[in-house]
Amino acid sequence: MSGTDAPERTFAALAPAQGRAFARTWWGLAWLKALEDTALDGQQLKKGRRYARAGAVGAVSVRPGRITAVVQDPDSTRYRSDVLLQQLSDQEWDRFLDMAVESAGHIAALLDREMPPHLVEDAAAAGVDLLPGLGDLEPECSCDAWDHCPHTAALCYQVARLLDEDPFVLLLMRGRGERELLDELQRRSAGRAAGPESAGAGEEDREPGGVRADEAFAAADTLPPLPEPPSVPDAPGRPPSLETETGPAPGLDPGALEFLAEDAARRASLLLAEALAPDHEHQPPAEELTPEQDAVRLAAATTDARISARLAAGSGRERAELALAVRAWHCGGAAALSVLEERWTPGAEGLSRARAQLDQAWDQGDSPRFDPTGNRWTVVGAGAQLRYGQDGRWWPYRKERGRWTPAGPADPDPAAALATVTDDE
Repeated sequence: MSGTDAPERTFAALAPAQGRAFARTWWGLAWLKALEDTALDGQQLKKGRRYARAGAVGAVSVRPGRITAVVQDPDSTRYRSDVLLQQLSDQEWDRFLDMAVESAGHIAALLDREMPPHLVEDAAAAGVDLLPGLGDLEPECSCDAWDHCPHTAALCYQVARLLDEDPFVLLLMRGRGERELLDELQRRSAGRAAGPESAGAGEEDREPGGVRADEAFAAADTLPPLPEPPSVPDAPGRPPSLETETGPAPGLDPGALEFLAEDAARRASLLLAEALAPDHEHQPPAEELTPEQDAVRLAAATTDARISARLAAGSGRERAELALAVRAWHCGGAAALSVLEERWTPGAEGLSRARAQLDQAWDQGDSPRFDPTGNRWTVVGAGAQLRYGQDGRWWPYRKERGRWTPAGPADPDPAAALATVTDDE
């Protein structure tokens, strides 16, 4: 992939930067120095700092040679602001990559989201300037200013915060995305490790990679212990914002895609927490959901009526049916959904067990009268029902607007389950 095909990254608008510096790393400060050395009017920079501190900079789009954001004036006028930075040529990238693979420390630093001075110095010695200098940050703004205005200055101050966290943002501006760079560094590192004598050898002549099994086992006692498992984050990570100047492809709904990304982050967080739990190995594997069940799970995670409508249509349900399924899901997940939608008749053994549970749940003479139909036991003369699950638990239902509606979680005690409904009357 060439530099012009490198991906675009979009960062959600950052919170106001009250009481803190815009840059704390040396490379972030170097970025700001390039801005301040380039701008001719210091008053415009001061306004830009105020705009950035107030949170006036919207989502920032970063792509090769350009950063873009919408910046809002105090009077609420919005301007599209761009700052251009010269991309590295293919020859310059070759020199940079060859230089980087000569030191494992260079690659390790980038992976740690660091840009040590010796990396920049070695690149400069190879004829590659990574950081911008005087005049390198070229402004463009819809306010028609010919020099850096408060809008482009605010954008640059905000980007300094992004650079602090991830120097790959700068490398993307210079023309190459993170994944492309890491893949190319890995390829060149593997080539160096193989040695020049293997360059002309056929695949059948090359020694297989890796370590012999007996050597690996023999070294087991000399290897350091595994690191402690990572801690579980307090909250799922935020997916990237899809608010860009480029319109979506035909048929692509950015709102739906953002919703799915947020859901994936939540599920990943739950899976990580489960994997790190002390008794993880003793837990049964999670049941795989059908597409129809997963549509209900997704609908239970949103209050957006538009997304709910799409999920209803996609799963073949009316919107009222989906709302009922969501209520069941909140009561007990896939098991509660099955009880809502499935009718079944207990066998002789299951029926005897159910009747025995009912007989033991109430004192003699206190038991309500039931009208059983399959696994559904309706209380005579009341808008209440118990549904007998295939796992032997009882699920409470109440009649609302002529429909039986889930009223709470399951309970092995039918009297306790029924109390969920009757106590509310």
